[in-house]
Amino acid sequence: MSGGALSHIRVLDLSRVLAGPWCGQILGDLGADVIKVENPDGGDDTRGWGPPFLTNSDGGQGDAAYYLCANRNKRSIAVNLREPEGQAIIQSLARQSDVVIENYKTGGLKRFGLDYESLKADNPGLVYCSITGFGQTGPYANLPGYDFLIQAMGGLMSVTGEDEPVKVGVPIVDLFTGVYAATAILAALEARSRGGPGQHIDMALFDVQAAMLANQAENYLVGGRVPGRMGNRHPNIVPYQDFPTSDGRIAVAVGADRQFRSFAGVLGRPEWADDPRYARNAARVAYREELCGEIASVMRRRTSGEWRAALDAAGIPCGPIQSIDSVFAEPQAGARNLRIDMEMTGSGSVPLVASPLRLGGTPVSYRRPPPRFAEHTGEVLQERLGFEQNEVSDLMARGIVA
Repeated sequence: MSGGALSHIRVLDLSRVLAGPWCGQILGDLGADVIKVENPDGGDDTRGWGPPFLTNSDGGQGDAAYYLCANRNKRSIAVNLREPEGQAIIQSLARQSDVVIENYKTGGLKRFGLDYESLKADNPGLVYCSITGFGQTGPYANLPGYDFLIQAMGGLMSVTGEDEPVKVGVPIVDLFTGVYAATAILAALEARSRGGPGQHIDMALFDVQAAMLANQAENYLVGGRVPGRMGNRHPNIVPYQDFPTSDGRIAVAVGADRQFRSFAGVLGRPEWADDPRYARNAARVAYREELCGEIASVMRRRTSGEWRAALDAAGIPCGPIQSIDSVFAEPQAGARNLRIDMEMTGSGSVPLVASPLRLGGTPVSYRRPPPRFAEHTGEVLQERLGFEQNEVSDLMARGIVA
């Protein structure tokens, strides 16, 4: 499987912005042949979501960094879905595809004959993944959904921040929806490989956000108490937060009683490990304010570097609160090759963040850089559908494709 675990899978990606493209990139990284379908009028919105932008070889403005983060290992075609000939092109590609990804409004593709029921008639094995804000059912099914809105409505902002609700610094609901969608697609493909039919996957950002509340949601369901904002503190574990040092702050994650015993020793307070207020985690949660105040007073006496060295030596999870440039400067980031560089048409070498998927037998491959808008329209139409060059040129002249 030199081409990757999914080198036999064809994906037709009708999505744009982030959740769908993130899903498509995961499948592409694993070897799938992903065709990204864009609107002829400028393509994926994120191409313009900057600055920063790439600088083209001719000095002009290229694509935005936002677009680059989610679109490698794809080929881009531009097709006008409002035209019957454009719809026919997508229908023909769908007949040859294993997977379709789309994030139009609920029911939005039905009028083009590109909904699941229409496409499965010609391809019963099709795995069709719809990604929307609130899903295909329920009173909110027709409402638009954006990451920030879902972070607010889905409870995440109620447990993030200090005095005021704060969204996470990356569009985490979109990203997790993309990961969940890829997982669901792989499950559906596995079911199909065992003789089952294709199926429709209904992914909703709202559902994903509720699932991602994880321990906080379960704390509420079991305990009946609505969680609130705790800043960097953990609702169920103490000490599990950042503390001030003489020159900054350092994050400490003591997740077990045995770790706390070691931690207390490093701080020069071994008696804490036998204090009934602190010896067990449940007690430490009850006496959080008192204990963490004492920890802070001790940790202010040394630098972050000194504490990191001492805590690392004792096996206590800890680390600095770093800016993004420092993350990529870490020796670990270099050892794990977290930055990759690819040659992008018209822009030269482009830096990207590597996939975190490390498969020993079928590793991720970086075959294609993020495509330029409509870069592969002619190539795909000729390769997949047998169009002649003059036919492609005619379609371009009439605005059916770009």
